[in-house]
Amino acid sequence: MSTPKTTPGKYLPGSDSFDLSAFPPYWVARLNAKYAMEMEKKLKAVNMDVSRWRVAMLLRIHEELSISQIAEEAIAKLPTITKIVYRMQDEGIVTVKPSTTDGRVSIVSLTDKGHSNIQEVNETTQKLFKRLFNGVSDTQIQRLNATLQQMLNNLMED
Repeated sequence: MSTPKTTPGKYLPGSDSFDLSAFPPYWVARLNAKYAMEMEKKLKAVNMDVSRWRVAMLLRIHEELSISQIAEEAIAKLPTITKIVYRMQDEGIVTVKPSTTDGRVSIVSLTDKGHSNIQEVNETTQKLFKRLFNGVSDTQIQRLNATLQQMLNNLMED
């Protein structure tokens, strides 16, 4: 199976034929910035922020993760995630305990308060997500996700 071809110059910022409006990272960055601004507004109303929300959502999905797994999933620096996790522990949103198989590893899980907070956040952000996906079909979302995943995988290769 052959690799699909791209129009080289159109997508390369150093090229004379570069087209910003056709450059996916431009749209990803704009979407991410606007999304973060909108989420911050919604989350502030329920005493939450995007960083803590990301950690809490990962824990809601996975039940428990090590701090390094959270950092890997969130594509964030380990020291940053460590600070966020311990701040969340101080707030009673998560528990942190040593791994039963490796005492050097800290395992994080949501508390009952954390689960309650996520439920409140989800109720608060529903309108935002409905607005985000308005007019976008399941097929479009699946194709977009597959393309973004491929691009991320390309960047992960070294």
